[in-house]
Amino acid sequence: MIYLQLFLSFLQIGLFSIGGGYAAMPLIQAQVVQHYGWLTMNEFTDLIIIAEMTPGPIAVNSATFVGIRIAGFPGALVATFGCILPSLLIVSLLAFIYYRYKTLSVLQSVLASLRPAVVALIASAGISILLQVVFGGNEMMLQHINWVGVILFALAFLALRKLKWNPILVMVLCGVGNLAVGIISSI
Repeated sequence: MIYLQLFLSFLQIGLFSIGGGYAAMPLIQAQVVQHYGWLTMNEFTDLIIIAEMTPGPIAVNSATFVGIRIAGFPGALVATFGCILPSLLIVSLLAFIYYRYKTLSVLQSVLASLRPAVVALIASAGISILLQVVFGGNEMMLQHINWVGVILFALAFLALRKLKWNPILVMVLCGVGNLAVGIISSI
């Protein structure tokens, strides 16, 4: 019975948590703390911390954690599967529709009209991250510029675009460089 409860609970979370992991947190809290009482509120806050620290989507990490806590490894599998099943079905349906009707001019027109919007959203996110790195969340004034961040950005850009280095290597080197500068500046 517990496996069915875990599955249905996280199926609801996976189905109705539109908007990403942070949108899923109230749904997860409602299910695991308030409805079933599987976790206390303190354990739920620990769950949020663990789910954010581990790689992967917050809802899936939460499902795995709660499943292990409630019913061991089989519970983790059942809860995780319940959480990802709605997305799996929706994406599979959309892929089927796309491959079936990809030659239709209407579908190609719709996709072509979406491309600029996607590029704009990605550019907006990139600019927001760049401004956060350069100004550190402060006002955009010259005295607030994070010169280490600017230099690391320029070096990373050069390494990626001109030297064609591996992006993972560049990210690791930027992290090590920032860490080294932080350690040296604190001495």
